[in-house]
Amino acid sequence: MRPRIALCLAVAGSLAAASCSSGGKNLGNAGIDNTTATTAAGSTSAPVTLAPGETLPPGETLPTADTPLDTAAPATTQPALLDSLPKCDVGLLDSASSSGPVEITFWHGLSDANGEELTKVTDAYNASQSKVKVNLQFQGGYNETIDKYLQSDTANRPDLVQMPEYMLQQMVDTKSIVPAQACAESAGYDTSPFLPGALQAYATQGVQWSLPFNISLPVLFFLKPTFVKAGLDPANPPQTLDDLLAAGKQIVSSGAAPYSIALDSDFDGGGGWYVEQLLAKSGEFYADNENGRAAPATKVLYDGPAGLKLFTYLQTLITEGGAVYVGDNASGTDALLKLADATAPAAMTLSTSASLGPVFAALGSGLIPGITAADVGVGLMPGPVNGLGGLVGGNSLYIVDGKGGDKAAAAWDFMTYLDSAQVQSSFAAATGYIPVRQDSLDLDPIKSTYADDSRYKVAYDQLAGSADSPTSLGPVIGPLQQVRKVTAEAVASVLTGGDPQTALTSAAQQANDLISNYNLTNGG
Repeated sequence: MRPRIALCLAVAGSLAAASCSSGGKNLGNAGIDNTTATTAAGSTSAPVTLAPGETLPPGETLPTADTPLDTAAPATTQPALLDSLPKCDVGLLDSASSSGPVEITFWHGLSDANGEELTKVTDAYNASQSKVKVNLQFQGGYNETIDKYLQSDTANRPDLVQMPEYMLQQMVDTKSIVPAQACAESAGYDTSPFLPGALQAYATQGVQWSLPFNISLPVLFFLKPTFVKAGLDPANPPQTLDDLLAAGKQIVSSGAAPYSIALDSDFDGGGGWYVEQLLAKSGEFYADNENGRAAPATKVLYDGPAGLKLFTYLQTLITEGGAVYVGDNASGTDALLKLADATAPAAMTLSTSASLGPVFAALGSGLIPGITAADVGVGLMPGPVNGLGGLVGGNSLYIVDGKGGDKAAAAWDFMTYLDSAQVQSSFAAATGYIPVRQDSLDLDPIKSTYADDSRYKVAYDQLAGSADSPTSLGPVIGPLQQVRKVTAEAVASVLTGGDPQTALTSAAQQANDLISNYNLTNGG
């Protein structure tokens, strides 16, 4: 959903947006090299598992966002997982670029306004130095990028690739990437300015595999005039699920709008990603082994009491709270466009914070008659306790192995430019994505944007308010995209009157089969 928003809004002038969903099949295990990573001693390296109060074994490293990555040698000779992975020497760039810039290819899936902003940033980087030349290649969307990468061999892959959060475990299992941590340690790179959740989202088994770039969270979009008409305070949108239900009842009973909130069952939205968010806000794990971060996940946990309570609540929003189900959100904007429905609008919906820029730009251009950008309010995604907290969505950047040390060094140089405080400030202000660095907030344009329009800062505050708990890090599951899709089918069933427990049981069984088959294939 997230990369499709701007394109679909651009063709939605009559409120009948054409489908803009990404095509391409899902190749859960395609392109994966099943060679087992071994330590220097020749034994298979195992994930680092930490019990409460336990410390890392000697030689293991676990990057955090509070301190720079440790570049000192391990205290003992016991090898860490990082030692068995591809190396990175960032110093190779200077010698390699002495006779001309090192050219690298970067595959991405950002379209339209967000893609245009990435092009601007890349052009600025190429113009700012002479060591690296980045060839930016748009692949058509996230699915297209994923499918092409998994179907390609090393020779045909790029030097740098952007992948969504649900691809972390699968990217690790392809054995095709240079860990970002290897380059960070080579460069003595300081990670302390990063938002803890943004960095830790892409670290497992004591290794920082990639660096976040464009990250987002779901937020609540609502129409301020409708809230006023219903007697609700637009300055205080609902923050708890109970508040959301009560506000919905008041909106409908007052006649302010025919529907309270538009709900969807997109795997990358209300049917999958949002389920993970709401469980995390409840302090619950989505999968076993601490969401697959302490050891490979073997099953989902959402068919337990917490999941049943959540699914029952979603159904109650429809039956009692005045919500309307808009389907699987094939266009990526069906839920948002329901707020502008000329005959039967909803007052609220949930959407990614990455849609802020495109939505406000579209409304500012007069695309939707009768609704201006000023009419749209943005609030925290309501949760069981409050609106704070959330799981990092969006994309991170992976350096591709086997392309040469000079290419890896060049890709690292570009990555750190994209993640620099100034670039993150500019990119976030233009798109609505969350800056991955805390020091970006000290720089314009995001400093002024947040001061002038607090709606842009909602997602940042939501992420920064996440509990310091393992449940605040999202699931790391090899077939997570496919698991989300079977979960989405369960959500669709519940929103159309199906029994919540039956839907959960069926979805969990399908999800567990997907995980089991994946683990058997990949040695998990």
